[in-house]
Order: sequence, then C-alpha cells, then structure tokens
Amino acid sequence: MAKHVEPDQILVRMPSLRAVKSFVAAAKYQNFTRAAEALCVTQAAISRQIRELEAHLGVALFKRTGRTVELTEAGVIFYDAAHLSFVNIAQAAQRIQNSGVKKQELVICCSPAFSAFWLSHRLWRFFSANPDINVNVVATNNFLQMEPGVRPDIFINKISDPREGYHSEPLFSDLIYPVCSPQYLEQNPEINTLAGLQHSTLLNLSPYGRSQIAEHVDWRVWFNSQEAQSDFEFESDSHMFNANDYNMLIQMALNHQGVSLGWNHLILPMIEQGRLVKVGDSEISFKEKKHFLTYSESKQDSEAFSIFKAWFLSEIKDEKTWLGEVE
Repeated sequence: MAKHVEPDQILVRMPSLRAVKSFVAAAKYQNFTRAAEALCVTQAAISRQIRELEAHLGVALFKRTGRTVELTEAGVIFYDAAHLSFVNIAQAAQRIQNSGVKKQELVICCSPAFSAFWLSHRLWRFFSANPDINVNVVATNNFLQMEPGVRPDIFINKISDPREGYHSEPLFSDLIYPVCSPQYLEQNPEINTLAGLQHSTLLNLSPYGRSQIAEHVDWRVWFNSQEAQSDFEFESDSHMFNANDYNMLIQMALNHQGVSLGWNHLILPMIEQGRLVKVGDSEISFKEKKHFLTYSESKQDSEAFSIFKAWFLSEIKDEKTWLGEVE
C-alpha cells in the first residue's frame, strides 16, 4: 500500500509561478504593455495574472496611475524576493544546461586571501596565453567540507592529500614579516624596532573559522619566534585589532590603520608597487610547513591541467627563490 504523504504547506500555499513571472516583469518595467512585450504575451494576460496574484495575497501590489504603475509597499517587498528567486532559478538552470557542454575547464579551490592577493595578480597571463581554457575559482576556508556538486580539479592550500582520489605536490614555505603603508611607517618610525612595534596598532589575524586552512600564526606567535622576544607579553598600551579575514587586515594596512603580518607570497606585489613596505628586518620562515598543489588524479593527464600546472609552477619560482627552496 502506498504511503500517504501529507500536503507540503509551502508548495500548496505558493502562488502561481506564471502569475509571479508576470508580476516581476510588470514591476521591472512599471508598465503592463512593456511587460507583455517582454514575455511575448498580451497585455490582458498580464493584467489577469496580476489580479489573480493580488487576490491570492489579499493585497494590492500596484498603484495604477494612467498608463504607468507603481509598486505599493507590499509590492516592493514581494518584488525583492521574487526577482532574486527568479535570478537564482535562471542561473541554476544555465549551469545545468552548460554542464553537458564539452569544454576545457578547470575548477580551482583556494583561500579567499590566495585568490585575492596571488591569483588575481597573475591569472591574466594564463588567460592571455590560453583563451580556450575556462577557469572557475572557488574561494573558501572550508576545504574539507565542500558544497554538494562542487568537486574541484585543483586545490592550492596547506593540506596534503585532503581526500581520496587526489595527489599533492609540495610547493613553497611561508615567509612572514610585518608590513604597513609607507605613510604609516613615516608617521611611526619607531616601529622598525621590535620594542617600538609592540607599542603600535597591530592588525591581528584571529583563528576563528580558519581551522581548515593551516597552522595559525598571529602576532603572539610571531613575536615569540624572535629570539629577543621570547615569551612575549603585550604591553598595557598595545592596541590590537582582531579579524579572521586576512583581506580586511591588508586593506586596513593599505589605509594606514596599523601594522599587519604579511605572508610574502601574498603581499609581495603590493611591496613591489610601493603600496606596502616591510617593517624592520625581522621575519620568520616555516620551511617545514609547505603549501601544496593538490589535483584530482582523474585530471592529471588532461591537456588543460598539464598547461595550468606548467604555468603555475613557473609563476611560483619567485617564492621558492626567496626562501632558498629552488631545486
């Protein structure tokens, strides 16, 4: 005997999608005739669908003034939600339709900081040389828990062999030193010493939500790595700003708001452009901790992956040279 299924109250109470589509078009163009032309139906059909929708909702959605219409307060609320929903549906349908198209495409997963500060400065060279390869970047801090349907071809992070079916190759280590804007350094020259630095405004990377990225390095770890500052304790006049978003900290440093720790492979372009400067001579490197290029074993023989891998390894030579890791 078939199991009885209770009515789905959300679906049962939903208004007609045809009526909602007519409403969205009328609200967008603020004119029933133009909405009808956009949907290839008659103006009478648009009017009928909107009357049915208003009856279903029990409110007026439009103020009718001559040939034009204007949204009521309820109409604005409903349009904001309905329009966004239709956009999401259309985009999802487009992705599904395109999924069967045979293209050379690579899905690359990395952290938001790596995508913003490393890839964005270099990918244009890859695009210029390889216009027939599409690249899709998924920026996330949750490398071990991807959304359903997301299966990256390549991971660039500090996790070796994150899942079955992938292979990792070591890349380069971290080199970390303080950075700030030239203006901030000019106004606070004392920060070139460790003693002066600890009294400045420190932009600190907090660990929250970053457990899947790498070992955590913040100002306390960095100061304690310096021989002269063993068991460092912040002074009472230290000013600390904490955020788990590295992009935000670097933007604050660019805006002359303090000193951030700089990961060399991320901030080197900004130093070369003169937008940031290295503070003092102290730095730390973690040569035992590597970044990895991790790729799906199913992609290792594909032409697109081989081209990207060769390009990527040529681009990271500067990082490896800086750390003395060139083979």
